[in-house]
Amino acid sequence: MPSPRRARSSSLLTQFAELSWAVPQVVAHRTARMLMAGQSPSERDKKEFKQMVDEKSVAFTQSWQAMAVQAAVANQAIARSMFQSLWPLGGGRKTASALGSQLSRAATSMLSKGLDPVHRKAVANAKRLSRTRLG
Repeated sequence: MPSPRRARSSSLLTQFAELSWAVPQVVAHRTARMLMAGQSPSERDKKEFKQMVDEKSVAFTQSWQAMAVQAAVANQAIARSMFQSLWPLGGGRKTASALGSQLSRAATSMLSKGLDPVHRKAVANAKRLSRTRLG
């Protein structure tokens, strides 16, 4: 069974890999749709183009909020660890390596939390648009 850190890392790598596959598909589909629509897009095209803009602002807002919350949680945990390492009854001193590992886990977690909304939307769009005809 993989360690929690390894699972988080592989999850982040999986998200990046899926994004690197989904994003070009979505961009290609929507670019083709724009070219085919020309100067007089249909109502369906207008709806898709509006959704394209709206969903980005929602996904990136959710992403920044998730990263801010995760950063606050990580900062509290790191501050607590540092305080406990200085306190004689806090269970002993933490090594620099242990604190470095904690910082690394916090950064990975923050990236993963921030990528979740963008990943979710991009992969859903790729799936939805792959079933949609351009014409």
